[in-house]
Amino acid sequence: MTKPRLIDQVRSILRLHHYSIRTEETYVQWIKRFIFFHNKRHPKEMGEKEVSAFLTHLAVDKHVSASTQNQALSAILFLYKRVLEIELEWLDNVVRAKRPKYLPVVLTKTEVMRVLDAMTGTNALIAKLLYGTGLRLMEALRLRVQDVDFEQNQIMVRSGKGGKDRITTLPETIKNDLRLQIGKARVLHSNDLSEGYGRVYLPFALDRKYPGQGWSLVGNIAFLRLIVRQIQGRVW
Repeated sequence: MTKPRLIDQVRSILRLHHYSIRTEETYVQWIKRFIFFHNKRHPKEMGEKEVSAFLTHLAVDKHVSASTQNQALSAILFLYKRVLEIELEWLDNVVRAKRPKYLPVVLTKTEVMRVLDAMTGTNALIAKLLYGTGLRLMEALRLRVQDVDFEQNQIMVRSGKGGKDRITTLPETIKNDLRLQIGKARVLHSNDLSEGYGRVYLPFALDRKYPGQGWSLVGNIAFLRLIVRQIQGRVW
C-alpha cells in the first residue's frame, strides 16, 4: 500500500486524539506554511534552526501576535512528536513567545444593552445567547434543538472546549425568541427534507449507531442552518 501523504497523516493523528475540527484546520495550515517557507523540504530534514527561522519570520516579517506565534509552534511540535515520532531535545528548548498581559476591556451593562439593541434578527439572538449563557460563538452556532430544555431553563453544551460537556442556564428573556428560532429551523428542515436535503453531520460514528438521527429535527442545528442558507441559498 502507498504510504499516506504527510498532511493526511497529520489529519489522521489529530482525529485519533480527538482534536476539534478547527484545531485540525489550524494545525494543518501552520504545518503547510512551515514546509512551504523552507521550499517544501521534508520536516525530517529540518531541525531547531529551521523552526526558529520560521518563528522569527512570523514575528519580525509578519508581525503576528505572541499567541499566534505560539499556536504555530504548537502545530510544529505536534508534527514532530506525534506524527513523525521524533523525540529531539531541541523541541523542548524552543522558546515560546512571551504573551503580554493586558487588563481586559469589560463593557458596562448599559453599553452591552446598547450593542444588543442595535442588532436585529438571528444575529441579535445569537449575541443575546452569548451574553446570557456564556456560550462561545461556535457553541452557539452548533446548538442543536435537542440540547435546549425550556422546562428546566437550561442548555446542554456538547463537546465544548477541551471536548467537555456542560450545562448552562437559559435566560427567561430569550426563551420566546429561541422558540421562534427553532420554529424557523423546523420549517426550513421540513422544506429541505422534501428537496432531499436537511442532513447534518454527527461526530464519533453516531451516524452509524443512530442512522436516522442526522435527518431528524432534534439533531439539527438551530442557528447555523439558517445562516448558511442565507449565504448559499441551500444547506447540505
